[in-house]
Formats: sequence, structure tokens, C-alpha cells
Amino acid sequence: MTRDSRYDVLFEPVKIGPVTAPNRFYQVPHASGMTNALPRVRAAFREAKAEGGWGVVCTGACSTDPSSDDAPLPMATMWDENDVRAHALMTDAVHRHGSLAGVELWHGGAAVMNRASRLPPLSPSGIPWMATHIGFMGNLRPKIMDKSDIRNVLKWQAEAARKARSAGFDVVYVYAGMGYLGYEFLLPEYNHRTDEYGGSIANRVRFVRELIEVTKDAVGEHCGVALRVSLEELRGRPGQNQPSEAHELIELLADCPDLFDVKMDSSPTDCSASRFTGEGSHEPVIDFVKTMTNKPVVGVGRFTSPDTMVSQIRRGVLDFIGGARPSIADPFLPAKIREGRVEEIRECIGCNICISSWHDGVPVRCTQNPTAGEEWRRGWHPERVAPSATKEKVLIVGGGPAGLECALTLGRAGHEVTLADSGRAFGGRLTFERTLPGLSAWNRVAEYRLGRLNDMRNVSMYLESTLGVDEIVDLAPDRVVVATGARWTNMLYSTLEIPVGTLEHPNVFTPDDIAAGRMPEGPTLVFDFDNYYMGGVLTEHLASIGIDVSYVTPAGQASAWTIMTNELPLVHRALANRKVPVTTLHMVTDFDGETATLTHLFNGEQIAVACRSVLIVGMRSPRGELYDALMARSDELTAAGIRSVERIGDTLAPGAIAHAVHSGHKLARELGTAEIGKPYRRDTPFVDAEPDFAPRVAAE
Repeated sequence: MTRDSRYDVLFEPVKIGPVTAPNRFYQVPHASGMTNALPRVRAAFREAKAEGGWGVVCTGACSTDPSSDDAPLPMATMWDENDVRAHALMTDAVHRHGSLAGVELWHGGAAVMNRASRLPPLSPSGIPWMATHIGFMGNLRPKIMDKSDIRNVLKWQAEAARKARSAGFDVVYVYAGMGYLGYEFLLPEYNHRTDEYGGSIANRVRFVRELIEVTKDAVGEHCGVALRVSLEELRGRPGQNQPSEAHELIELLADCPDLFDVKMDSSPTDCSASRFTGEGSHEPVIDFVKTMTNKPVVGVGRFTSPDTMVSQIRRGVLDFIGGARPSIADPFLPAKIREGRVEEIRECIGCNICISSWHDGVPVRCTQNPTAGEEWRRGWHPERVAPSATKEKVLIVGGGPAGLECALTLGRAGHEVTLADSGRAFGGRLTFERTLPGLSAWNRVAEYRLGRLNDMRNVSMYLESTLGVDEIVDLAPDRVVVATGARWTNMLYSTLEIPVGTLEHPNVFTPDDIAAGRMPEGPTLVFDFDNYYMGGVLTEHLASIGIDVSYVTPAGQASAWTIMTNELPLVHRALANRKVPVTTLHMVTDFDGETATLTHLFNGEQIAVACRSVLIVGMRSPRGELYDALMARSDELTAAGIRSVERIGDTLAPGAIAHAVHSGHKLARELGTAEIGKPYRRDTPFVDAEPDFAPRVAAE
């Protein structure tokens, strides 16, 4: 296949100061949850992107000094020679494929709590970054920086830059965004200084300019120096001589860095979920930057369409197509465009499970790409599956996310696969969920896999095929995989911990009822203790079709777990826009068809809410009947030559779609091998560099 000539512009080299990127695909800095504690895991994760054609591959935030300590959240460091050695694994891996390696040097200022280092956080004027103190329960207020503190931060930046070059990095960052120290100097609400670093926008920019200058002095002859800056808040502030303070900032710094990496100000807007924001959503904020500087500009927007990418370049919005989430979902996105395989792109669905990994402090996960974070730990490549030494006939019952992923991976390994589903369409839970407000992009999970499966001659797929034990015995496959999913229940809890049975009434509903077209009568009370997206989305759905609906949860927020995916503020905004009453910290303890009884989680006080229906979004239970029936007749299976029966996805343990896809992929990789059930490889940090270790670039 050949590349469409329309996309040639994406493969042009672009200079970043003294270095040259081989193309316009730029994996911008993003958290991976791997840190210096997992150097081999991190190197393999980033290497997959370089192999897949990303011309620049960057780290996540990398602390310049112990006064910028985000523990226990995952963070990387550039403090000593052990750090240099750990990062050199990544730069070597990226360079093997001809890509540039970038490092996002970072000082968190008042947005970190320094729990491990126990040093006072630093701040221009001693004002805490409230998201830190509210969201992560901090209680140490920052120190007001004096001139010696400013000199120290500049010194640490320069020293870290020199270490970065020693580790082999080609692009070195100054970070002035997302609430971190450089950004705090830019905002007058956080910068009350009366010296040359406060007051006018020119003064507030001074500290960022000096960070750029010391970085250039340290490594600028050999490395590109990038400025990463948030512009959303400044774009909304009128400037004195320009339309906004964002314009004035770019005007003041137009010639300083070798590259501008422009972004939004907070996680919910910078990497907004597809449920609320479409592709290219940053453009209205950052579209002016290229008109004010001759330096290259990179930005993001969950770009997955090559046509959108070309449009960004042709219209002068960006020079580089930045990717964080799309580069995780498909590390080989650039290669597929280059090779004319656009239809094979595994598009990011914007669910933000990757972001939840950082909040959880674990290596990154991805709903679309189950190999993310497993490249070194389990030896999984995002595009290649080793041919199986023994080709077997495998029957998969259930064509949801787990079954589809298992079939695809087994098919790539060369097995003869039969995929059967009782429904009229493949996709399992997605056949319904994709119809709910904001979730249409999630169907890419099914579409990508079906597109690849339809091209495989060794995979047969059958719909409206309900299989029982007799039919499976007659088919006599070598192995059976049960992927029949899970069902929602009407179980209740007396507290957050103690289940008390089910709520029985003809007007009690579960999400499965809504999926089947059985709709409640209003007013309806949605009781959500699942706490992820489903309760909030179904509430929106009912409100959108005119049903009077209210929302109750025992948590402190609606869809409380979505704080992990950066959606929580937008969930509350969506419910408010629908004029949905939200009641928190309450359990539903009774319902008689006319009134629901709500009991306060902590004080036991009860209130009565008039409603005709209750929709419970809480516990799910595996649909394990087929698996249990097969196990009960194991002798017949053995006689038929069936070697094993396995469960995957929600049939094994109900979870998010990402869990189901990973479960299906893992079983397919291991089925029939000695690897099944084995733990992943454990990585270790570098401590005390070995005597024969030499920096990648000799000190000047």
C-alpha cells in the first residue's frame, strides 16, 4: 500500500533549534506512571512509539530538585547520576528508531506537597494551589520565594538540563503550565510580588524567560529548548497592547525557546474526555501562536484523523501534531499513515483510563491498547503477536470487548478461531453504551477489532448463535473461551461495606432494562453506587428523552470515580444543565412504588422522595451460567477433545472495558503456552551507578 499524497506534509522534517525532527508527529510529554523506579518498563513503552514513527518522543514531568516532589503520585526525577542512567535507557531506545528524545523538566511549585522530601513547597507569593490541597488532602502551605529561591530554581533547571543532555536527550523543556511553578508566576492571583517578577505581564513572564535562558546557556548549542505553557486562562484576559495576555506572553517570548508546546490550563480541559469534547478542541485557545512567532509550535487535541492533522498544518495552527492519548492507543499511528494503512489506526476513544493510571500510581493502561505498559513486563508488542507453535481450534462464546480482543489476538497468532454471539451485532455492552450521551466514540473498541477480524481467513464469526453445552461438545474445539459478560443487579448496601440483599419491586430497574428498551416512568430516581460513568450517563439519557429524573449517590460527588478520569467537573456541569437534582451521601433503603426512602450515610437520618421508579446502578454479576454448565460436564468435554475452558472479561470479573480488553488479550497471548498464569517481570530502579557506566554525551 502507498501513502495518500495528501498526507505527505506530515512526514516533512522540522528543525527544533540545533536538532531536526524526522517528521511532524510529536509525542508530547505525558505521564506514564512508570518513573525512574521502572526504567526498563518506561524505556520499552516509549520505544514502541519511536518504532511506530513518532518523530519526537518525550518523557513525562521530570523533577529538577527534591523541592518538587509529587510522591506518592508517580513522578520522574533528574537529580543524580542514577537518574541519568535510568533515563539513558529510554533515550537509547528512542534513538534506535531515528526519533528525537525529549525531557520535560519540571518544578511543581505550590502544586506539589513534598510529602517524601518534607521540604516546604515554593510559591511566588505563598499562595497554595487549591486543587492540590482539596484534591490530595495537603496541609503544608508553601514558602514565599525570595531571590535566593529564584536563583536556586534557575540553578536546578540548568543542572538538570546538563544531566538531561548527558542522558542523551535532544529536546529539553521549560514547563510553565498546569498550575506548576512557572505558571504560578504568570497568574496575578498567585503572583502578588512587587519586585521585578510581579505586576505587569512583562514582569510576570520574567521568571519563565530566565528559565529558558539558563537552559539555553546549559545545553542550547546541542539540544532544542522547548517551552510548555498553558494559555487558556491568559487567553481570557484582555491585554494592554494585544487582544489578550496570552498574546502578550507569546510576543514577549517569541524568539526565546526553539519550540512552543501550547496547552490548556487544567486536566479536565487539557485532556478532556470524548464524552464532553471533540477532536481539536484546543484550537480556539492556541490558534494565534503561530502568527506571533517563527518558532515551531506543537499542540494536542486528541488527533486521530490524518485529515484533521493535515488541516492543522495547512491552516497554520500547528507545525507538529502533538499526541499523548492517541500515541498510547496506537503507538504505530504515524507508520500506518505513512504506509497507507489508515483504516488500521487504533483510534483513541477518549475515555481517559490512561489518566486514571497516574492517579492510581501505576503504569499506564489503555482501553484500546492492552499492550500499553506491558511491552517490557510481559513482552507484548502493540502490533506483533508471535505465531503459535501449535495451531488450535478455539471457540469464543461472546463477542463483546473481551471476546473481540481475544479473537483478534488468537487470529494473529495463527489459531483457527470461531467467534459466536447470541446478539444481532458484535460489541457486547458497547451495542447499548455507544448510544448514550457522549459515548459514541467508545464504539471504536468494537469497530477497530471487527475491521481487522473481517480480513482474517482463519477467523469465523457468527451472530444470533446461542450455544449451550451440547452444541459446544458437538463442535469439539480444542479450547473454549467464555466471554458472556455480566449483568447489572438490584443489590443494595446498608453502608458502603455491608450488602443487605436486593430491592424488589416491579418499578425497580437496572441498566440492563434500559438497554433492552424497558423504560421507567417518571419521576425516576437514579441510585448510583457504581460511581463511574454509567449512573451519570443514564441520568442524562433519561432527562434527554423527557423523563423527570433525580440522582442519588452515597459518594460525596456524582459519578465520584470520574475524578480519576478528569471528568468529574464536567459530569456535574452536564447534570446541572439538565436541571437534575443531585443528592450525595445517601443510600436508598426502601421503595414502595410511590416513595423512595433515603438514609444518610453517616447520621442515619431519613428523607422521603416521591418517585414512581428507581434505577439502580450498582453491582454487576458475571453471566457465568454457560461456564458453570460446562464445568459440570467436564468429563464430556474431555471425551470430545476439549482441552480447556477459560473465562475472560466481565465473565471472569466485572470491570471497566479496559479490564475486559486486557483480559482477552492476556488469555490469547498465553493460551496453550507455559506462560499462562505466570507473573509479569518485575523492574528495579538503578541505585549507585555501576563503575563502567558512561554518560551518553561527554561533559563539556
